[in-house]
Amino acid sequence: MKYKRILLKLSGEALMGNRQYGIDPERLTEYAKDIKEITDLGVEVAIVIGGGNIFRGVAGAMNGMDRVQGDHMGMLATVINGLALQNALEDADVKTRLQTAIKINEVAEPFIRRKAMSHLRKGRVVIFGGGTGNPYFTTDSAAVLRAIEIEADVILKGTRVDGIYTADPEKDINAVKFDNISFKDVLSKGLKVMDTTAFTLSQENNLPIIVFDMNKKGNLLKVVSGENIGTKVNQ
Repeated sequence: MKYKRILLKLSGEALMGNRQYGIDPERLTEYAKDIKEITDLGVEVAIVIGGGNIFRGVAGAMNGMDRVQGDHMGMLATVINGLALQNALEDADVKTRLQTAIKINEVAEPFIRRKAMSHLRKGRVVIFGGGTGNPYFTTDSAAVLRAIEIEADVILKGTRVDGIYTADPEKDINAVKFDNISFKDVLSKGLKVMDTTAFTLSQENNLPIIVFDMNKKGNLLKVVSGENIGTKVNQ
């Protein structure tokens, strides 16, 4: 395997499958099988998951809700998704721990860096819920932060598209895909990979990002094996 320890970033929307809202059990099962496939080969896996399938703090603020309150609701949404993914992974016989940035001791461990790294070394998948624990920060920022803290080799951003394009490929048939692109070029071209805070943090810590289609079976294994899947962003 090219990468020994990875941080997999999944959006909450990815868990909806073909639904309009909530969690699709079949999609969870598919993800669990893909993750098991690489853990069985010795890859250490940490996961950060969004909460957009349940609630978005930004959307709440646009409708008059207090932004901080909305973001706290979004953090809880990520914990719900984390519990669902943990259940799917354990059904697939993958030992899993859920750690949260906000204390919910009855359902998850609090995030402790040394404990998280110990779990990873023991072959357990670690899911990080609750974002960074702070309002105004996205789960992309949480993904980069946790990846740096656990000394991950790479961030794998699983999406619905197979990489980074010059434009949205779902809207522009002339959009061209990049196989490799630098952090500097992403910023200069105004391409959307992550929010600026998360992207800059990744750039400053020389942490590569690979954007790929998580919904295509076998892609996760191909990425960690070093195959040219998706788009790689590095220095």
